[in-house]
Amino acid sequence: MQFQRLRLVGFKSFVDAAEVQIESGLTGVVGPNGCGKSNVLESLRWVMGANSAKAMRGQGMDDVIFAGAAGRPPRSHAEVSLTIDNAQRRAPQPFTDSPILEVSRRIDRGQGSTYRINGKEVRARDVQLLFADASTGANSPALVRQGQISELIAAKPQNRRRILEEAGGVAGLHTRRHEAELRLKAAETNLERLDDIGRELETALNRLKREARQAEKYKKISAEIRALQAALLFVRWNDARLAAESAAAELRAADAHVAETTTAAAAAQTAALAAQEALKPAREEDAVASALLHRASLERDRLDIAEQAARAEVDRLKAEAARIAADAAREDAMAADANRELDRLNHELTRLKAEIAAAPERGPELDKALLAAEDARKAADAEVERLAGTLAAVEARANAETARKRDAEARLSRVTGQHDQARREREALGPLETPELETARQALETAQADLAAAREAVEAAEAKRGEL
Repeated sequence: MQFQRLRLVGFKSFVDAAEVQIESGLTGVVGPNGCGKSNVLESLRWVMGANSAKAMRGQGMDDVIFAGAAGRPPRSHAEVSLTIDNAQRRAPQPFTDSPILEVSRRIDRGQGSTYRINGKEVRARDVQLLFADASTGANSPALVRQGQISELIAAKPQNRRRILEEAGGVAGLHTRRHEAELRLKAAETNLERLDDIGRELETALNRLKREARQAEKYKKISAEIRALQAALLFVRWNDARLAAESAAAELRAADAHVAETTTAAAAAQTAALAAQEALKPAREEDAVASALLHRASLERDRLDIAEQAARAEVDRLKAEAARIAADAAREDAMAADANRELDRLNHELTRLKAEIAAAPERGPELDKALLAAEDARKAADAEVERLAGTLAAVEARANAETARKRDAEARLSRVTGQHDQARREREALGPLETPELETARQALETAQADLAAAREAVEAAEAKRGEL
């Protein structure tokens, strides 16, 4: 197989589509430092199945996508396609019959890579096997990078052996052998798992056999139980039939008893109605007497209250009259004292006038004594007038209290008369219980008792009938 063309789109520094023609013989890429020569080699290794981001000089596989520049926005995907000449039909199946193979790898940011061969999506393992059969690949020593010659010189024997195997064209066989060993190991693991499943199925089969024997035993026991249940149901049905016949007989007897009881109840109810009709006049008289008695009781209570109030008022007026009499006596005594003092002052005034007439030289002194006596007399007159006014007020109040006492005594006599009249009306009503009323009441109670007994008998018969 011969490489023919390498096409890059959005891979690292190749933001625009770029193609590298790989002609027969020696093809070189020449350019200054930083122009992307190493990116061409890395793209070739990347499309051949390289999975190490470190080998791509990045922190992650998304770093192979163009990250943008000052005047260019970043790309969201990168794609590298490699065209291979398969004219000698050395590619493995199923690509042997294709003269041209186009291997492409596309990566979308954050979504991973996809591989295609001739437009058909394949696995990364298929691409790696394709290049391993051609003694090349992403990790092949045939792809020499910077510093790799010195690494090969100082490499371990195992690494040198890998280089010789690739040169001899057996690297693909080792890869297929490794894959076959993995498949063989997986097949052995599956066989072990099948043995475990077989043992589990055997255990389950033994359990199912036991359950089948138990099911057979259950069927036999179920048949016996059904036969016994049928016999038991027949016995119960026969007992129920006999019980139904007996209950029917009892029902007929109960119906007859119910009819008799109903007749007796109707008679008792008729008697009760008749007793109630006979009791109506007595009840009316009783209601009228009760109303009159109640009215008389209320009137008596009202009159008792009025009598108590009148007696209290009479007692209070008597106390007030006694107090007024005491005040009048005290005022009379005070008036008598004032009159005596007035007589004394008049006598003293007469004496002083006689002394003035008898002794003119004592005129000024006697005039002063006369003025003092005159002032005392005026004061005594004022006190007498005040006592007379007070006595008049006391007499007026005594007259008013005497009038109120006469009114209270008149109201007390009127209340007493009303109380006596209510008592006479109550005595005129006569006894509330009469022989006719007592007879009607006893007849009503007897009829009600007969009616209650008849109802109980009917309910008992109905209950017995419901049980049957």
